[in-house]
Amino acid sequence: MRTVDLIQRKRDGEELAPEEMEFLVNGYTDGEIPDYQMSAFLMAVYFSGMTDREVSSLTECMLHSGDTVDLSGVPGVKVDKHSTGGVGDKTSFIVAPLAAAAGVVVPMMSGRALGHTGGTLDKLESIPGFRTDLTPEEFQKQLAELGLCFIGQTERLVPADRKLYALRDVTATVESIPLISSSIMSKKLAEGIDALVLDVKVGTGAFMKTQVDARRLAQAMVGIGRRMDKKVQALITDMNQPLGYAIGNALEIMEASQTLQNAGPADLTKLSLELAARMIFLGKKAATLEAARMLAEKHLVDGSAYKKLKQVVTAQGGNPQALDKFELLPNATGMREVTSPRAGYVSRINAQDIGISSNMIGAGRDKKEDSIDPAVGIILEVKMGEKVDAGSVLCRLYYTKEDRVDEAAEMVEDAFHISSQKPDERELILEVVG
Repeated sequence: MRTVDLIQRKRDGEELAPEEMEFLVNGYTDGEIPDYQMSAFLMAVYFSGMTDREVSSLTECMLHSGDTVDLSGVPGVKVDKHSTGGVGDKTSFIVAPLAAAAGVVVPMMSGRALGHTGGTLDKLESIPGFRTDLTPEEFQKQLAELGLCFIGQTERLVPADRKLYALRDVTATVESIPLISSSIMSKKLAEGIDALVLDVKVGTGAFMKTQVDARRLAQAMVGIGRRMDKKVQALITDMNQPLGYAIGNALEIMEASQTLQNAGPADLTKLSLELAARMIFLGKKAATLEAARMLAEKHLVDGSAYKKLKQVVTAQGGNPQALDKFELLPNATGMREVTSPRAGYVSRINAQDIGISSNMIGAGRDKKEDSIDPAVGIILEVKMGEKVDAGSVLCRLYYTKEDRVDEAAEMVEDAFHISSQKPDERELILEVVG
């Protein structure tokens, strides 16, 4: 079997057999296939696509390229939640405790920020002392005791995906739906889960810009799960404005804490409850989806989900008091207001530009080795559809260094569109797949 022949066949739109996919994945992971050949293969996939069988083969090969987590010793149905990434998306810190409070076992394996979207691990590490580098033994022990644990991907978990993702990032092949879906699902299946709830974002602040592409991605991932005997449901949700009001690591922890105390923004609360309800339903803790929604709301209102998050923070070395006393979290030293140039209605907020502006002042990273300032970010004062006066505050930038504040403030101001007419109300949850 020769790599060049497989590249040529994929270029010409032919289907590769499972053993041929295995040859490519294993060869590249072991260093026998060079970057230039795998780059050519990825570009062939980008243009020719993949069949369902090929996507499943690729996912399975990546899944078994390293270690997998065996959670069979932890009783209960294991359900995770994954978001494809957005701006201000802090649902993990709300959804996971809600589901765990209802008795679902939630192994939360998360990532770091790259590009304009934030990373769950970076946000959690803004809590003083919080550890995400747990050993597999610590991970399983905490799951058995608390039903919830947040960790990062280990070096030995799905190494093929790590190598392929780095190559996709520099060869303009990131947007390929077969490659995205196999990347996400191989990591999630390696966690040892039984079921998965996906939040597929669409809009200016999302990776998928159109609902058609978001639906195709959701269907691809649900299909992979079904073929691997896992229950998977996907919500396609709007990301044409940031979710909630806070963008930035410690700022998002504050907003998640407020939401778990039933005092959060309406959009964030609504989406979190729906995602949690689907986890509770797939985790077999409620007979119907409606009963699962009622259970999720109960655990929000009675404070048990908030208590669960505090227990997890304590177990992972963090200071749980930081969830009540926000002065214990990293706090910015400077603040800049961005005001409306005219009166009218907020008709659009470009979420991607808000995310990029937040990164400019240190909330995110452009390269993996970049460091993050957990204190900085942006807090919106208005959302789409709200009326504003000339000179009223649209948002506030919180910073610790003045280097790029002017540039960020200018971009943020341009991200807000003020119109004379009130825009039509947008649905937050656009459709369900699976």
